[in-house]
Amino acid sequence: MGERVTLTDEQRIDWLRLIRSDNVGPRTFRELINHFGGARAALEALPQLARRGGAAGTRICSQAEAEKELSAARARGIALVALGEPDYPPRLQMIDDPPPLLAVDGEHAILTRHLVAIVGSRNASAAGMKFAATLARDLGAAGYGIVSGLARGIDAAAHRASLDSGTVAVLAGGHERIYPAEHVQLAQAIVAQGATVSEMPLTWEPRAHDFPRRNRLISGLSVGVVIVEAARRSGSLITARMAGEQGREVFAVPGSPLDPRAEGTNGLLKQGAIMVTAADDVLAALAPILGRDLDQPMEEPERETAAPGEPSEDERGRIIGLLGPAPCSIDDLVRLSRSSPAIVRMVLLELELAGRLDRHGGGLVSLV
Repeated sequence: MGERVTLTDEQRIDWLRLIRSDNVGPRTFRELINHFGGARAALEALPQLARRGGAAGTRICSQAEAEKELSAARARGIALVALGEPDYPPRLQMIDDPPPLLAVDGEHAILTRHLVAIVGSRNASAAGMKFAATLARDLGAAGYGIVSGLARGIDAAAHRASLDSGTVAVLAGGHERIYPAEHVQLAQAIVAQGATVSEMPLTWEPRAHDFPRRNRLISGLSVGVVIVEAARRSGSLITARMAGEQGREVFAVPGSPLDPRAEGTNGLLKQGAIMVTAADDVLAALAPILGRDLDQPMEEPERETAAPGEPSEDERGRIIGLLGPAPCSIDDLVRLSRSSPAIVRMVLLELELAGRLDRHGGGLVSLV
């Protein structure tokens, strides 16, 4: 889409207001920008869209709130990097739902390097943590940055072993709410030669559903993801699944069939993950991939364009009537409703802004 652009402060405030408004996630943000041509026009349209979707009203982040967040971040030396800007991680912009604004503390240069994620069990074995540390150290020596989630166990071992070579911690909460609290000093050590990143507001307390959301960023930043230890229901398996959906290489370290912490990793190997017993296994698999060009990011248009026609009540009713609790594809909605893709996307936006729509991976949607 051309050269990367840098937002003005005015545009950055508009982007911040839009992504911090109720029921606007990364995918919705992108749909709104694409439909209305810019964040300012999208903000003006939000109340009407939410009403048409069936909501009595919707909370829109105010100018003052956005200015306060931007000022507080800058006072702490944290940059809110927008999708499409030169400092935005190039691989992250390729996923289906990249954060429009990424809060970055530390050395931005590491985000443009080739990164490998190392994740695993919080309740890790001593052998698992030792292997994670050795792997992180060896991959760092080969020029890779290491990404993980700042959790106890495998994550912390990988971060600590790659402090000197460069590591990225992806936070589930805001930069002022490091979780777990015992890793505040580790986070501070990471930013000396690496970075901590978050898509959440500075003071956001992480909740259970924020961790899978964080996991898509761990895999999205990386060219490959290594799972060192994972029980059958481990969150690391969510990261592995997301990595596969994002077209990333998935690696797994084999473990004893007698250890529950190896049940998930051994399962991944049965499903086709690449087996890792040393850093050379990762290096050999990634070498052919790294020459591929990365796609260009979304940009804020210089001029806002007129929105296409709005859905009629008949079209809106027809599209909503096709939706239910079971996920269905947007392509099927277009075909079965006999409406244009633009009209279907607009009705879905209205429903989402009213809190009535769930979006799933692979272009699937369902009613809440």
